[in-house]
Amino acid sequence: MSNDTASKDPHTTATATEWPLWEVFVRSKAGLDHKHCGSLHAADPAMAIQLARDVYTRRQEGTSVWVVRSSDIVASDPSDKDMYFDPMEDKVYRHPTFYQLPKSVDHM
Repeated sequence: MSNDTASKDPHTTATATEWPLWEVFVRSKAGLDHKHCGSLHAADPAMAIQLARDVYTRRQEGTSVWVVRSSDIVASDPSDKDMYFDPMEDKVYRHPTFYQLPKSVDHM
């Protein structure tokens, strides 16, 4: 591919000029878990934290912000759902029906 062709390709140009994509997680209150609230582009981790604070915690609703570079996230493939999330019928002890509760705790 020549330089002329590369400069006309929007994917090549955008990738070469865009900042990395970061995923943003915010903890709303102490003791709660962080929730994914969106993504943003930033040049480095410090800028990502600053932009995440500005964009996702404008009303001081957060107590903690995490940013993770999107390229560093490893995820399972949705087509492998059965392999990861199959209820494992051969392990009946994982099903609540395996256990007999005493009548004194029938409110559960």
